[in-house]
Amino acid sequence: MKSNEIKYKIKTATEDEIFSHLKDCDRNFIPTLSERVNIEEYARKIFEKAVTFEAWKDRLLVGFIAAYFNHKFDDSGFITYVGVANDFMGLGIASRLMDLCIEHTRQNNFRELKLEVNIHSDKAICLYDRFGFTNYKTDGDVLLMRLEI
Repeated sequence: MKSNEIKYKIKTATEDEIFSHLKDCDRNFIPTLSERVNIEEYARKIFEKAVTFEAWKDRLLVGFIAAYFNHKFDDSGFITYVGVANDFMGLGIASRLMDLCIEHTRQNNFRELKLEVNIHSDKAICLYDRFGFTNYKTDGDVLLMRLEI
């Protein structure tokens, strides 16, 4: 698989495509996504309220970042989901999606981007560190991180 076969888009995925991707990636998370949220309701919320930065292989949604940019009063965006399907990991997709998300944050004059990650999710934390996210709080097994723009 070549990374140039992946097409990147913003906010084109349907609710069903988001739902299918979330179900496929459920076990990639610590704890699993389905242990933390109702995947069907989560897909609906993402579809209705988030900006999605998407990676497509032909007609298959192989990865996306979902972020909320609805806190204009404090100029803060919040990444609620970062995921890439197993067969497409290691191609730089998450990094490219993060680039798109950060650029969107800048273009829309948000001053920071926040996220939460499980303290045991080493690969995810490594990705966020590479982009300059810093820890600002720990709440049990959840690490809260932010990137100043």
